[in-house]
Amino acid sequence: MAIKDILLTLTSFPESTPVSVIDRAVSIASALDAHIAAISCEVHVQVPGSLISFGAAGAIAARESHRSHDRAQALLSTFEATAEKAGVLHEAVLERSLTYRVPERLVEYARLRDLTVVSVPESYDQWYAEAIIFGSGRPTLVLPESPPSGPFELGTIVVAWDFSRSAARAVADAIPVLEKAKRVRIVTVTNEKVIDTKHSSEELAKNLARHGIDVILDEVDATGRPIGDVLTREVASCNADLLVMGAYGHSRFREFILGGATRSMLSKPPLPILFSH
Repeated sequence: MAIKDILLTLTSFPESTPVSVIDRAVSIASALDAHIAAISCEVHVQVPGSLISFGAAGAIAARESHRSHDRAQALLSTFEATAEKAGVLHEAVLERSLTYRVPERLVEYARLRDLTVVSVPESYDQWYAEAIIFGSGRPTLVLPESPPSGPFELGTIVVAWDFSRSAARAVADAIPVLEKAKRVRIVTVTNEKVIDTKHSSEELAKNLARHGIDVILDEVDATGRPIGDVLTREVASCNADLLVMGAYGHSRFREFILGGATRSMLSKPPLPILFSH
């Protein structure tokens, strides 16, 4: 199934999503010939009950809520202007939410889209990304907030393959994107964990070939290095435009317990990463 309906999440609190994220997301929608909807939540900042008696706390909360309102509207206006200029079909959605309910609100919207784009701020790890990756049931494209060096292209895509369920799900979700890429590299990291060699990357290559996708197979020895470091070096060495990988993790007591590779790549994504769970 082609990716034709994209959701872009824009953060208005505690900081605004950079304009560079909007530019890159619209560029991605254009490359995929897809409709893109941007959602930004105007948050209502709550004051803990123990601080209600302090007037200053209430004033600060009211000020931050007002700033969130202004930022959300400004972000959506910028998005609409950017999408209009690029000739991309688009929609802007303004929501209102209590701060702690924003993640579940975004997940509700993400469940109804082919792909959700979310950025990871440099100043605080992951933010809403985990909730969308593990709660939406749809693929999630995570963007770094650092400005891109140029427009988004589907030149080289790297697929991290370890024969896990989540990796298989990621490949299946990414097929519409892989079909548009100039080059696809399947990277298997060896000596990091046991991988069933009877179901190797060669077999995955045969499967993708039936979709008209020619791939290059790579094996990289971890040699004691964390897998996140291995993947970061690998995508840099081939100047990759996108990394496709499965996300491993689960939620416990409202906190996400992430696998090592997922945690490493999600905390500081070196390039756009398509995660599936």
